[in-house]
Amino acid sequence: MDIFTRFNRNKIADRQLDTLIGLSKGIAADGNVNQAEAEFLQSWLVQNGQSEHPVILNLLSKVSEALADGVLDEEESRELLTILRTISGESSEIGEVAKTSALPLCSPAPKLEFAGKSYLFTGTCAYGNRKQCQAAIETLGGVVASSVTKKLDVLVLGTYVTESWAHETFGRKIEKAMAYRESGLPIAIVSEQHWVNEAGV
Repeated sequence: MDIFTRFNRNKIADRQLDTLIGLSKGIAADGNVNQAEAEFLQSWLVQNGQSEHPVILNLLSKVSEALADGVLDEEESRELLTILRTISGESSEIGEVAKTSALPLCSPAPKLEFAGKSYLFTGTCAYGNRKQCQAAIETLGGVVASSVTKKLDVLVLGTYVTESWAHETFGRKIEKAMAYRESGLPIAIVSEQHWVNEAGV
């Protein structure tokens, strides 16, 4: 591919992302994503699906998955709202975990074990929905926890957790895990990307 082709593709991708940011702001403005909005977004993403931009491809996968059964349920609506708010408000960090300094991740990131270890996911993940992430843990021999307790081994922060995590609904889980960790309990707080790398999923 020559430099001019690359340049033109990059310009197209930038325009598409600018449009997506605008769409995201509009859809998320009322704090809700309804069925018609999700279907409109899916249609736009399909039309721009030839894009190589990971944000567009990832969102297309998420929306298509949510609408696969023809119904956008409440959990799927909340998940899409979280992603759209991230896209419109934290565009510089789309598709990657926010800076380590802003998130309470273990540093250095620990080596993860899975057999018999308990895992809990919080925030929205790029790997898949909550059930898919939990299934991956169980396949690796791990145990899926339902809440943050003193017995939890690993809390995984979804890719779309940003610097504003303390103000989000999942912030309580992170705060509780931090408190346990600071009291001396061996609870690991890791990014989704680190979990994916360690799990080889």
